[in-house]
Formats: sequence, structure tokens, C-alpha cells
Amino acid sequence: MTARILIADDQDDIRSGFRLVLDSQPDLTVVGEAADGLTAVALARELRPDLVVADIRMPGVDGLEVTRRLAGPDADDPVRVLIVTTFDQDDHVRTALRDGACGFLLKRSGPGLLIEGVRAALAGDVLISPQLTARLLQRATAPDDRRTSPLTAREEEIARLVADGLTNAEIGEALVISPGTAKTHVANVQTKLGARNRVGIAAWWWGRR
Repeated sequence: MTARILIADDQDDIRSGFRLVLDSQPDLTVVGEAADGLTAVALARELRPDLVVADIRMPGVDGLEVTRRLAGPDADDPVRVLIVTTFDQDDHVRTALRDGACGFLLKRSGPGLLIEGVRAALAGDVLISPQLTARLLQRATAPDDRRTSPLTAREEEIARLVADGLTNAEIGEALVISPGTAKTHVANVQTKLGARNRVGIAAWWWGRR
């Protein structure tokens, strides 16, 4: 089955480049383009794509607001949103993930990571550009500040691995547990944090700095 993608970016050449990359994949097709945030929201509600690939800085409303309207907790019929941008501020990453984004990629990461990020988002996983992941993990909360965490030490380790983009199978391999046990841990973490999905777990982890 072919996944339907909407591209939202105010630069014509970026939209054309993303379209070429995504349309080159047999399981992906671009069904629409938007040059501003308001058009992106309107087209997403009209076309109901499987994923919106959105820049942050756009006329009308920015990509963070697009994410909140389409994927946020108040969205009536949520649409997945993947942020792909030039701007790598930590507060942008945290805001996007808090409001439901399925990943945060830098444009300079290249077409390979774009395809990987799109497929991860479609699968319900989250992918963050490696440059951002390393920096955010370095700035994670110091151990002394974790007294207020609702999670056990093992669950915090699970949350960290989820934030690093690992699947249940990869978490199981990293912790030498079965994928089923890893899945149970992830579900417990999600319940304790009140997170909607794995992205919510990642947002919680990166917000503790």
C-alpha cells in the first residue's frame, strides 16, 4: 500500500526536492504541496494524507502551530506530522514533540534520513536527526534531579532508549530482554507518564534537562 504525503515548505526548490526524493520510493507518493502553514492545515484536512512533512518557518502559521493543530492533544482527527527544518533549536524540538510531531529532522541530514524518518513516522515510531539526539541526551536531567520521576530506574532507561529512536526489538537487544518484555515496559512507561505514544515518552525524556 502506498503512503500519501503532503509537503509544507515555503521554498519551491525544497518542496520540489522533497517530492523527487519521496516519489522515487515505490511505497510513497506526494499528494499535495503547501507554501504556508494555513494552506498546509487546510490541505491536510481535505486530503487526509498519511503524513505531513512540514518546515518550521512558514508564512501564516509556522510548522509548530501546524503540528499542534493537526497532531496535538486537541486535534479532533489527528494527522501525523514530521518536522523537517533548517532550524535546530532545542525548544523547537521539545515543542514539536510535545504537540505530537512524529519526528524532527534537519534538512542538511540528506535524502536518506528523510526517507527513513518518513517511514519511521508512518510506522508509529519517532526519528530525530542524530546531531540533535546526541545534544539532547547530553543535556538530559542530572541524576540528582530525577528524584521526582514517576519511573523506576529501568523504566527511565527504557524511556531514554525510546527517545533515542529504538524499536521494541532493539530495546530488547540492548537490555538483553525479549521484545515482548520491552513492549510491556514501554506500555508501562507510557501509562505512568500519561503519554499518547512513543513520541510523548521521548518528549518527556528530552524535557527533563
